Amino acid sequence: MRIPLIAGNWKMHKTIGEAVAFVNELKPLVQSASNVEILLCPIFTALAAVSEAAVGTSIRVGAQDVFWKESGAYTGELSAPMLKDAGCTHVVIGHSERRGRFGVPEPDLAGDAGLVFGDTDAAVNRKLVAALQHGLVPIVCVGETLAERQAGRTDAVVQAQTRAALENVAAADAAPLVFAYEPVWAIGTGETCDADEADRVCGVIRGAVSTAFGEASGAIVRVQYGGSVKPDNAAELLGKPNIDGALVGGASLKADSFAAIIQAAQSSGA
Repeated sequence: MRIPLIAGNWKMHKTIGEAVAFVNELKPLVQSASNVEILLCPIFTALAAVSEAAVGTSIRVGAQDVFWKESGAYTGELSAPMLKDAGCTHVVIGHSERRGRFGVPEPDLAGDAGLVFGDTDAAVNRKLVAALQHGLVPIVCVGETLAERQAGRTDAVVQAQTRAALENVAAADAAPLVFAYEPVWAIGTGETCDADEADRVCGVIRGAVSTAFGEASGAIVRVQYGGSVKPDNAAELLGKPNIDGALVGGASLKADSFAAIIQAAQSSGA
């Protein structure tokens, strides 16, 4: 049985002090949680402090990105060994915002300014390989834009992104992999993909893994849903057979709403 993973992606929110305060508020709310994995993904500067605050609990810590080199002249980047040194067990790779694909229009990032992010499929693959090599659990994000969905290209886009992420990965290494289906048009917009459709696309991702590595691997790999997940829609989403948890954005910034989503994962039997 696949254990649901509820991950909070804080994006560019919370100072170190605010992050530690959040963990201390969350701990009593989830101390009895079972059959669910809990993950917090703060900003880089708060990783070590959040890891320390979570010691002795079931809360794990992940980074929002990673570079594939271990060290070198790569200003502003962090390697997998550095993330592990800060207490990370997981890392988010290829989030649509890191790919320069935004669900909400970003005028400040129009044109060349948006290239500050610009993760390509090739970069996502290298980051995935590096994470696995260093014992980090990668959460690989895939998903279509609104224009791609309207053009009927949802399946083709998520399949292509999934296949590209798995290049140079052996079937034997697939077990820890997590994919997150994040329809770009639903991220930060308040829009949520219909639960049946979200489940269907998560199944498409699982099918792509099965095609690459075999049915057994496809059955093991967890596929989360991300895109305006909230306490009031979490139970329906997490009750679907192909959805193995959630990558939560805004609702993970408040301890009570994040804890409610964790409770929904337990109650759904995801």
